[in-house]
Amino acid sequence: MEQQSPNERRLEDWMRTYGTAILRTCFVILSDAREAEDAMQDTFLRAWRAMDTFEQRNGASVKTWLMRIAINVCRDYQRKRWFRHIDMRHALEDLPQGMMTVLPEDRELMLDILRLPDDLKKPLILYYYQDMNLQETADALGISKSTVHTRLKKAEQALKLSLTGGDCYV
Repeated sequence: MEQQSPNERRLEDWMRTYGTAILRTCFVILSDAREAEDAMQDTFLRAWRAMDTFEQRNGASVKTWLMRIAINVCRDYQRKRWFRHIDMRHALEDLPQGMMTVLPEDRELMLDILRLPDDLKKPLILYYYQDMNLQETADALGISKSTVHTRLKKAEQALKLSLTGGDCYV
């Protein structure tokens, strides 16, 4: 039996620790369970290839670095994707069991989040659902802290409007 290299052990640890969070983030961005699983795998493949460059970064957390890779992978998927309509009601049911539990009372909120434009959806997911602070969210998205704050406020306003009977789109 071959012994694993330190990088292989580190990657496996990252997959165990951050795999579910990355899968959830990819799903919310892509609204497609199968594509989200592929994007998660591609995220870890890119992380594996760039692992040595991560070691040279100062101050960036592994989670922030992996989330940034995941967001870029999802962006690539969205660019390659042919136009297709995704029925958000079915997107939630397509998720693997236990991957993202949505309580019945939270279902409408999650559907509204999925309908948000990407520039509002991404900071919302990282900040509220992945428990990243403003700076980590900004680093993961490659934008300033003040831009994250502004987008969070816009997303919150859009969701509040939608939940009170208005249109979710901003």
